This record gives sequence, structure tokens and C-alpha cells, in this order.
Amino acid sequence: MLYTENRQNKLEVTDEFIDKITKVCEFALKEEGVNINYQISLLFVDNEEIKEINNETRNIDRETDVLSFPMLDFEEGKVYKDMYLNFDFDETFKDGDELILGDMVLSLEKAKEQSIEYGHSYEREVSYLVVHSILHLLGYDHMIDEDKIIMRKREEEILNKLDITR
Repeated sequence: MLYTENRQNKLEVTDEFIDKITKVCEFALKEEGVNINYQISLLFVDNEEIKEINNETRNIDRETDVLSFPMLDFEEGKVYKDMYLNFDFDETFKDGDELILGDMVLSLEKAKEQSIEYGHSYEREVSYLVVHSILHLLGYDHMIDEDKIIMRKREEEILNKLDITR
């Protein structure tokens, strides 16, 4: 289940918008082999608030587009595709029958700015950032070039299957 909260007032968040994001989340998780009940929290903020969160959590005093806070621990550099089918998670990582994957913080203001900068739709940018964040929740990273190539390829594969293109 995707839980959303809107803490910004610069861009409208409609039920239709949340439905689209939910479908993107569900599809990305399914593509990654997550076939169990899950829980993700998604917080919509503006640039000012994401800058504060980025500074508090990462000591980086600037705005960013999306932040991901995975609940599960993964070995560095290892992606656990399909592990959800064969792994018995400790109750620490569950809320009832839902596996808590983590939290995402998305600056809708930054997404709008980037959609203009990159010359594609706002919907495409938000969808990209959601997929990007979900992959982080599942253990992907982009700190080294090899991992970045893998992650970028996976993001594009998922978005292309959803027919969300540039």
C-alpha cells in the first residue's frame, strides 16, 4: 500500500494524480519481483522543505528532487531481485502482513522545474522520480558508475513498459 501526504501548496495533488503514482509504484515493484503486501510512505514537499530534510539527514544544504529512506538493509552494491519470494522478514520490518519498504520524499516543485529543463512532461518527471526512489528502496544505488548504469537502465526499462517516455 502506498500512503501519501501532501505538505506543499505549489502544485495541485488530485486523486487522479495519486492514482497514477500508485500505478507506477505497483508496476515498478511487480517488475522487481515484489509479490507481497508492502507499505511505502510518500511525502510531497516543496523545494524549501526538501532542502531542510536533505540537510538534516545527509548534511547536504541544498534542494534535491527526491529522497529515499529504505527500511531494509542490503549488502552494498547488491540488488535483491526476486528475494521477496524466498525471504522471511523479521517482524521488525512488517506492519501486520505488509513489508515496510521505506519512505520517499518528493519535491513536486523541483519535479516541475526539471520537467521544463529536460523538455518532457511533468507526469514523466514525477513517474521517473518515483521509480528512481523505489529502486533505492529495493537496494539499487548510483554511487559508482557501474551501479549507476544498472540503475538508469532499469529505470528506463520500467518507464518504457509503462509507455512513459521522454
